[in-house]
Amino acid sequence: MPEIDASKPKLCVAGAAGRMGTKIIQEARRRGMATSGAVECAGHPQIGQSLSEMGISPQETRLVGPDRLVDAVTAADVYVSFTMPAAELANIPTVASLGKPIVLGTTGFTPEQKSQIIAAIQGKSPAIFTYNYSIGINIIFKLLETVPFKAFPNGYDFSINEIHHTGKKDAPSGTAKTLSELIAKARGYNTTVYGREGLSPRAPQELEVTALRAGGVPGIHDIIIAGPNEMIRIEHTAFSRDVFVDGAVTAAEWLSKQKEPKMYSMADVLGLN
Repeated sequence: MPEIDASKPKLCVAGAAGRMGTKIIQEARRRGMATSGAVECAGHPQIGQSLSEMGISPQETRLVGPDRLVDAVTAADVYVSFTMPAAELANIPTVASLGKPIVLGTTGFTPEQKSQIIAAIQGKSPAIFTYNYSIGINIIFKLLETVPFKAFPNGYDFSINEIHHTGKKDAPSGTAKTLSELIAKARGYNTTVYGREGLSPRAPQELEVTALRAGGVPGIHDIIIAGPNEMIRIEHTAFSRDVFVDGAVTAAEWLSKQKEPKMYSMADVLGLN
């Protein structure tokens, strides 16, 4: 395990005892970054224990509840969260009021909740709010901006299929929604159909998005472009949640150096803009 590098940002991780939170703390530590704040939901059985005692990381930072959020964030350089929408609707305004950079990977927000989060951050903190921190997926987002959509004549249909583990609650995934928004705008679709049943032929103005939940699949996103005689597929497969951890920690390190309080994207982090 490398020594802590004092020149690197210290993190406050919300959902620190969860699967993603634990992996983020461990990856940050592997890169020489300390976790100076660790937060969990009220009543979590491990509150009060250190990261070392919990077997997460050889650090004495203690897990605290949301009532100690300000203390946990104040000692850190970047707030990183993969929790639940209700938690972040309460946490983000507090973190933003302190001007701390925010890396937000929580999914499942309604459009109204997403707007509330963005409004709470805008003009107060540098932040990245995305549903997918995978480097590959964000390159696909950028790739779609270069697709010559108008070159595909009538009769070519665009569809999106995503597969995730059985524990994922929101469907379709936030990533699939982002892909569908990009494609619908470029292709002129005005209706989205989420699966079919019975007599349901596809209409020309429809974008089709399907979601499957199976086993422990970390994430597969498949863009299908099909014409009468050919098909193009753009597929991204995550081998494990580590791909999202890697991207989130990379984003945290990059964001710690940004001073302007605005919303950034992973395209900014990766130098694609």
